[in-house]
Amino acid sequence: MKTPRLLFLVSLAVALAAAGRASNPQVDAKRIINESNSFLKEREPEMTEEEYALYEKVVTILSSNPEFAVKLLEAMESEKEPPSPAFEFILGNAYYAAGQNDKAEANYRSSVKRFPTFLRAWVNLGILYYTTARYGDAVPCFSKAIVLGDRDSTTFGLLGYSLQKDGDLVSAEMAYMQALGGDPSNADWKEGLLEICIEGKQFTRAESLVKNLIRERPSDTRYWLTYANILLSEDRKVEATVILETAVGMGFTSVEELTLLGDLYAEQNLIPEAGQIYSKVLASSPEIGEQKLIRYAKTLISSGRLRDAEAVLDRFKEAGATGGIELLQTRADLLAAEKKWPEARKEIDEILKVEPLNGRALVSLGRAYDAEDEVPRATLAFEAAFNVPAATYVASLELANIELRNRHYAKCVEYLQKALSIEKTDAVEDFLARVRTLVAR
Repeated sequence: MKTPRLLFLVSLAVALAAAGRASNPQVDAKRIINESNSFLKEREPEMTEEEYALYEKVVTILSSNPEFAVKLLEAMESEKEPPSPAFEFILGNAYYAAGQNDKAEANYRSSVKRFPTFLRAWVNLGILYYTTARYGDAVPCFSKAIVLGDRDSTTFGLLGYSLQKDGDLVSAEMAYMQALGGDPSNADWKEGLLEICIEGKQFTRAESLVKNLIRERPSDTRYWLTYANILLSEDRKVEATVILETAVGMGFTSVEELTLLGDLYAEQNLIPEAGQIYSKVLASSPEIGEQKLIRYAKTLISSGRLRDAEAVLDRFKEAGATGGIELLQTRADLLAAEKKWPEARKEIDEILKVEPLNGRALVSLGRAYDAEDEVPRATLAFEAAFNVPAATYVASLELANIELRNRHYAKCVEYLQKALSIEKTDAVEDFLARVRTLVAR
């Protein structure tokens, strides 16, 4: 008998979402802006003598006390003469340091409008847009800085990320390549390039990049998960399993990696291994672990592998976990499959103590009584389930079968009609047609 798939494998798009960047590329924006407070002679606008005298007083306090620096600079700005583009730039830096982004933007924009080749003003304006997630606005700023001669790898990298967020993946890829040319060890730029390669199904390049990232940062679990899913996208399940096993062996795994490894084991019918991994998930993340173990046990029960299902459910005892209603129901299903009806009813009784109107449990109880040939009790249980909307369909069919056995054909027809009013199927319609011939006779 072919073992059904336990779970569908995580699609690459979902895997990327799960294993994606924990945050944007990290850039010390304040450092860049503070370091730009020293002017480049002959390449940038100059201040007036009065502005420069004030600048010398406040430049040392811009990073330590930006609010006070802003007050001093604003006092100069209030004079009749308009400030120079250089002074506006420094005031923009002070506003940024003080968290007044709107005023910082206004000063930077005025500065580059009056002095279009002011390279660092373009960079700082781009950084302001980048740090406020205005990536589309950041792109022309970083691009202009590069045209003006900026060759800093950070500028290329931030341009790449902004282009990527803005949807221009081709240009983003080129910018990331430039950034890595100047800073080959930067993981942020490699991650950006990796995401673009995966989205473009360039799996060979993606595999090379993720291997490099794992080698440089083996403790970052996202890279192991991404690598496994790259392999799965090419149907290389055995290799993906080995990669995840390696990560587990080295202690570099989170719930996501363990869950995927458990799913791979389950799909390959490695039952003890799958149970062991899901138990680890149960220990670190009870909600996910319970869901995985119970779902796995249900699959084993439906495929007739009852001993294996029992071994999986025993993991709950080993972990000291309760499992709740769903575990009780799964144990009842296992006992019913083993035809251990009294034991199954005990599990169901525990459910009904907590949830007296649990439709699924009432149906299971009715089936247990029916199997023991206690028809009146079975009927009562099914009738109770019939009044629970979620269980009405199944209860209708069960009651129809009982009425058919008792030769109450008209009543059987009523229950079948009720079932068909909820869900129409060829099998039930055929059943109804045959029962109606009995009513006619």
